[in-house]
Parts: sequence; C-alpha cells; structure tokens
Amino acid sequence: MEFGLLLPAGQAQLEAGGTPRALVAIAREAERLGFGSIWAGDSLVRPRIEPLTLLTAIAQATERVTVGTAVLLPAHRNPVQTAMTLASLDLISEGRLTVGVGAGFPGFSEREFELAGVDFRTRFSHLDDVVTLWRELWTGQPSSFHGKVLHYDWLPSAIRPARPEGPPIWLGGATPAALRRTAQHYDGWLPYPPDPADYASGLQAIRAASARTVTPSLFLTVYLDPDPRRGQRVLEEFAQVNYERPLAHMSTIQATVTGSVSEVAAAVRRYAEAGAEHVMLRVGSVQPGAVERQLPLLAEVIAGERKPVGAAT
Repeated sequence: MEFGLLLPAGQAQLEAGGTPRALVAIAREAERLGFGSIWAGDSLVRPRIEPLTLLTAIAQATERVTVGTAVLLPAHRNPVQTAMTLASLDLISEGRLTVGVGAGFPGFSEREFELAGVDFRTRFSHLDDVVTLWRELWTGQPSSFHGKVLHYDWLPSAIRPARPEGPPIWLGGATPAALRRTAQHYDGWLPYPPDPADYASGLQAIRAASARTVTPSLFLTVYLDPDPRRGQRVLEEFAQVNYERPLAHMSTIQATVTGSVSEVAAAVRRYAEAGAEHVMLRVGSVQPGAVERQLPLLAEVIAGERKPVGAAT
C-alpha cells in the first residue's frame, strides 16, 4: 500500500500561522518519512494556494514522491491552457504528476461554477470533455475538438508532457454514474466513502465494467489522538471551518477517523481489505502546526501497514 499526504494549503491554515515555505518543508519531511505522494486541493469557495503553482514548488523541492491534485476542478480553468500547465508540471517533476479531478460538490460548488462560467448541470459532460481534450493535446496535434459541451474549431500546438501518454488522471466520486465513468475513461479512482463495504462494492463495479487497469485510491481525513473526545473536537472544528457543516453530517459523506495510531491503522486496514492500494491522508485540523505534529504519528501508521503479514510488531 502507498500513502500520500494532502498539504494544509487553505486560508484557515495560513491564517493560523502556515506559510508557503512551511508547506514545502512539510512535503520534504513527508518524503523523508516514507510518504509516496504529496497532494494539493482546489477550490474557489474555500480560498487556498493555487494547487498547480504549489505542486510546481513541491516538485522542485522533492526527488521521488508523486505530486498530485486532490482534486482539481477543471471547470475553473481554460481547458487548453490547463493542458499546457499540466504538461509543464509533468515535465518539471520528471513524470511524477498524477491529476485527480472532480466535478464539484452539489449544494456547495454551484457558486464557483457560475463564477467560472460553466453550467453546473452539465458538469460531468464538461469534465469528461476536458479530460478527453487534454489527452488529445498531449498525444497528438488535433486541429479541432467537438465534444458534448466543448467545441473548438481551432486548437494550437501543445507542449508534450514527460510521459508520451500524459500524466494519469484519477476521478473523485462514488455515485453509480461516477463508477461507470471511472471504468470507461479514467486511470484511477479517488473516492471517500465512509463505509469500507461501499468502497469494496464500488471497486467491484468498476472492475466488472472494464478490463482497464484502474488504480484504487482513497481520500481519508484523519486526526491521531488517543483521547477520542479531543479528536472529535478537533475534527468538528475542521468540518465547521472548511464546510460550514457539523462533523456528524460530513462523516456521512467523507471517510473520517480519529484515534490512536493503532486505531487509525486498523481503519486504514479495513479499506485495504476492501481493495484500496493508495491512501491519501488529510489531517483534519486547522490548529497551528497540526500537520507537523501529526506527521511522525502518520509515519508510524505507514510503517505498520507496510510490514509483511505475520511480521513482529
């Protein structure tokens, strides 16, 4: 199993004392501790450091970790220009980029889609069109493009990424439609179902619908603390600041866990048994220095889950 870390790049963390330089330092320490990937989120509703800019800095400061978006909302950006930016980032990282994409969060993302000039009702078709266009620009020199919602009668020549086929693209989402689209068009799956059984059934549906290789990944919000009440309070604050919703509500939507190292490791193991091969960890706290303090504990989880079956603890 591989583990990734989502960087705390939101405005709330920056106002609590975080800095862009500190984010780079966190990424380098995470690489040293054995994380396999570093991720950055995207939003117009919840202000944060722009993810592709941040990941460019991370790519230059690290050597082996994958850099990725969890998740990028392509609707925010011009599709052709974004293809150029992603290809450039893939070149700078020497082929270490993974692009997680999503189509927004109903009841939350409508305003940012309106701001970007994209009809929220056609968000899934728009996303699939954008990804198809990216791949055509990366692997060929199309003179035009006509999808379900995107239409271009002229396209420029595009810079080629480090890998001939372009960076892998993972889809966030676990609805039946998202599962079908993952099986048909995407290289990886990055959902956050609260129940490992739902993860297992979703992955089974993807594999039944396609013979393509799809990387099974998981977005997991964690806060390590042996005191469950204290951990719940930290996660509650995180839910209110990030989503303006109570933890009780968000926990029915997103996989969230708090507890000791062994308890969090047990939760991760349940998803591994359900088929997850790459777990991206988000520290669910807006407290100053929380991620730096949690990193050594997360490293213990990683070390424990990488031991061979039957190895001594």
